[in-house]
Amino acid sequence: MIVLERVSKAYSTDSLGLDDVSLHIPSGEFVSIVGQSGAGKTTLAKLLMAEEQPSAGRITIGGWDITRIKMREIPELRRQIGVIFQDYKLLPKKTVYENVSFALEVAGVKSKVIHDVVPQVLSIVGLDNKGERFPRQLSGGEQQRVVIARALVHRPKVLLADEPTGNLDTLNTQDIMDLLVKINAFGTTVVLVTHNREVVNALRRRVITLKDGKVVSDHQHGKYTLTV
Repeated sequence: MIVLERVSKAYSTDSLGLDDVSLHIPSGEFVSIVGQSGAGKTTLAKLLMAEEQPSAGRITIGGWDITRIKMREIPELRRQIGVIFQDYKLLPKKTVYENVSFALEVAGVKSKVIHDVVPQVLSIVGLDNKGERFPRQLSGGEQQRVVIARALVHRPKVLLADEPTGNLDTLNTQDIMDLLVKINAFGTTVVLVTHNREVVNALRRRVITLKDGKVVSDHQHGKYTLTV
């Protein structure tokens, strides 16, 4: 599903975001990308969503070579990769339903399809009874569920979650992780970028550790082993 072949990203002559990274993430896998600040986690996430392009190497997603993706092709890629950030980025003057449906509207999806899809994804994330509420009326955990619903509306093959629990307490963190595991069980590939030791250790899934832009460990049933 996701293949990186000797990928490097240089920001300057003495600053490498990634350094000769090769990875293979099969379809349907749940993998955590961990590492301390500056390890290359954010760079990797930006490359996967084509926010940046590699300086060297090759990136393919679902057989699609996105290494030198054209600007006009990026919207199509973003429909195949749902993205969840730590910052919710919800539209404050739109309801939950409208925030989720807006992602389809801007893609030119027909109203009938929107009316069918939005209730489905709201049900998946447990917000089917809160569609008429505004973001300010929701808890942090509920707002992140809206973000996940918005990421799911295009039925993406990959869900990229970049520090999705960074602003949440322990209880809401567990709820969001349970939801991501549920989505993964549907067959969606989940790539979790995080520094949360407890989350990673509880998952007991594949863990890829980055340090100084390099992969230093890759364990199928791993733990967060970094020390400060």
